[in-house]
Amino acid sequence: MSAAWESSRRVGSRYSGFRGLLRAAMTRPRIVRRFRRDKDGVAAVEFALVAGPFLFLLFAIIELAMVFFAGQVLETATASASRLIMTGQAQTQNFNQAAFKNEICNKTNALMNCAGIAVDVRTYTNFSSASTSQPVSGGAVNYAGMTYVQGTGGDIVVVRAVYEWPVLMPTFGLTVGGLANGKRLLMATAAFRNEPF
Repeated sequence: MSAAWESSRRVGSRYSGFRGLLRAAMTRPRIVRRFRRDKDGVAAVEFALVAGPFLFLLFAIIELAMVFFAGQVLETATASASRLIMTGQAQTQNFNQAAFKNEICNKTNALMNCAGIAVDVRTYTNFSSASTSQPVSGGAVNYAGMTYVQGTGGDIVVVRAVYEWPVLMPTFGLTVGGLANGKRLLMATAAFRNEPF
């Protein structure tokens, strides 16, 4: 008798365990439905998912805009200073490399550190032999090879002004920097023939 009773007790405990599981399974959909209906914190979670890429993209756009704007400022300043050589004003005022660089700095000092601007002025016999390439070797700017020869009336002159712009945002493989030190080289070039003066 006790063996039968023990066997029925085991079956009953299994049944009650199954009933407990059944009851838990029935209440689980209610919890899931409640979880789906509950909208508290959804905006915060969505913002957390979107904020990182959005802010990265926003700062990258701002940085690229600043690089473009600084390049245009350097181009304008170089063209304006080059006009002094082309018209003979730099020659009559005995400009040297520092004085010519100062003319460019006066128009770019709001964005650029004047000490970082370097100028290269050369004369050529014809336009086809004129070099307008970047003065970069081994990922670094070759400042030692820069010279200042403004020429006389009728000479062909190429003016190059360079500046190493600091890149603030990491680019995740995009080559915004370009130089070995991670900076972006801004270069403005003006090629012209001096007026007869």
